[in-house]
Amino acid sequence: MDRTFKALSLVLSYPTAELQDAMPDIAEILGADPRIPLSLRTVLRQFAHRFAKDDIVDLQERYVMLFDRSRTLSLNLFEHIHGESRERGGAMVSLIETYRAGGVEPATSELPDHLPVLLEFLSTRPLPEAQEILADAAHILDALRARLVRRESGYAGALAALLHLSGSPADADTLAEMLALPDDDPTDLAALDAVWEETEVTFGPDPNGGCPQVRDLLAAMDSPAAPPLNRRT
Repeated sequence: MDRTFKALSLVLSYPTAELQDAMPDIAEILGADPRIPLSLRTVLRQFAHRFAKDDIVDLQERYVMLFDRSRTLSLNLFEHIHGESRERGGAMVSLIETYRAGGVEPATSELPDHLPVLLEFLSTRPLPEAQEILADAAHILDALRARLVRRESGYAGALAALLHLSGSPADADTLAEMLALPDDDPTDLAALDAVWEETEVTFGPDPNGGCPQVRDLLAAMDSPAAPPLNRRT
């Protein structure tokens, strides 16, 4: 298992007391990986140590406001392509089949396109394969990183590490298109409810059948759509 991808998966997961307890070990793993620049390793260690000491309720509230109530910061990757359309349902089914073909059965309540779930899968794959998959989603990862920097969030370091590990920069034009979307206001509950009422996600059988590779699913991520919410809280 690639311990760095596993550690980054945990960093980007919903905060729990158990995760807080694990943060010193996570800091050690991330701080020791020579694939990540020293300056970024320092940032990641500092974030992990702060995480371990912060109040758990505060951590959870910050996470929800960032990733659950801010549409443009959704960690569910297919939302940045398909929104809440039917096409996303077929992509979900195919992604689950890909995980299973790789010997991984996601044991989580999160959707299969949730970034921490994907990173859990990538931690079991050869590094070149993991890098190709991350490179296909580089513009989404970079857009998330830039928006987190705007909000002065320590989570930006985890996205920066993923971009570095991918070994490929984001396409500048596609990134600019994504960043041109206005950041939404997570405190505007009426607007959030309106988004949920627009379209229902359908998780039916994949109309195209088969079991495509993860990178084939992510390769379509060059036409970003305005992303909806990732889940109710």
